[in-house]
Amino acid sequence: MTLRRFAWIFAAIALGALLLAAAGHWLLHWPRGAVHAWLGIGAGYLFGALLMLLMPRWWREHCDEMYAQPAGRRYRRALWPIMIGYAVMLFASMTLIRHGIESVPLRALVAVAPALAIALVMRAALRYLREVDELQRRIETESIGIASLLVALLYFAGGLLDKAKVLDFDAASVMIWVFPLLCLTYGIAKMVLTRRYL
Repeated sequence: MTLRRFAWIFAAIALGALLLAAAGHWLLHWPRGAVHAWLGIGAGYLFGALLMLLMPRWWREHCDEMYAQPAGRRYRRALWPIMIGYAVMLFASMTLIRHGIESVPLRALVAVAPALAIALVMRAALRYLREVDELQRRIETESIGIASLLVALLYFAGGLLDKAKVLDFDAASVMIWVFPLLCLTYGIAKMVLTRRYL
C-alpha cells in the first residue's frame, strides 16, 4: 500500500466522522458537544491526510518502499483497527463524561480509555522498530530521540512562561497536545534524517 493510498484511507475516515457530525446535527439532533466531537475527529484525520498528500515525492517513495517490507505491512495492518477504535473510543469517552458520571474512579477510567489505543499504537511501533534493518532502526530511534528532546524543551519553556505570567495555558489542552506534537516532530525529524542517511 502506498503512502498516497494511506492518505486516502485517512480521508475516508475523516469523511465518515464529518458525515456523522452532519447527521447528528441536522437529522438526529445530537447535543452540540457530540457534534463537535465528531467534527474534531474528522478534522484531525483530514489534516493527517493532507499532510501525507503534501509530502515531497522522494519521501512518499521512501515510505512506499518502507511499507512494502514485511515489517511495514504488519505495522499498517495493526494500525487501521487501532485508529478506527481510537476515534470511536474518544467519542464515547467524551459523550459519557458529558452525561455526568458520578463515580470518580469510573469517570477516570472512561476519560483515559482513548489512551489505550495510543498504547496499542506504541506497541505496534515498537514491534516495527524491532523488525526493521539496522539503518532504518537508527533513523527511527534518532527521530524519536530528537522529537522527545524538542517537545520536552518546548513544554518546559512553556511552563516557565506560564509561571512567569507571560502566557496563560490551559493545562489539560497542553497535555492533550503533547502526543500529537511528538508525532509531528518525529515525522519532520525522520524526513530530515532519511534525506541525510539515504
